[in-house]
Amino acid sequence: MSFIVSGLDAAQFGYLFGKSDEELQALGARGYVADSHPGFPCRVLLKDVEPGTRVILLNYAHLDVPTPYNARHAIFVADGAQSQTFEPGQVPEILSIRQLISLRAYDDTHMMVDACVVAGAETADALDALLSDTSVSYIHAHTAGRGCYLAQIDRA
Repeated sequence: MSFIVSGLDAAQFGYLFGKSDEELQALGARGYVADSHPGFPCRVLLKDVEPGTRVILLNYAHLDVPTPYNARHAIFVADGAQSQTFEPGQVPEILSIRQLISLRAYDDTHMMVDACVVAGAETADALDALLSDTSVSYIHAHTAGRGCYLAQIDRA
């Protein structure tokens, strides 16, 4: 089974890029400078940024749908990040380096039909297994510890 992992579209965060810490705070966001790697996973680039990179922490509706699974959570976006494209079957760094990832499979009505927790290195196999169920329409990856949204996975 082939899958494709998608980062968030940078254009939706453009209004935050280049803002001062005070301006971000007025918008309900926070600016930080990454001081470790890993530790600041950008949801546009789908990788952890290098130390010294400015990131924006904001609340993001990653599942903005009219179901009980409607959800939002805090995410990091690198200030000025540009949208990325990934090849089918490619597991971006944001998933592969994590110790544990929660994968949540949803059907076309946005209801969760399956889920599992895997080591980042096992992501590709777990995605293939979840997508072998034809009722699965897409998958969301989250950090297992803090539950933060990482990326969306679709059939390629």
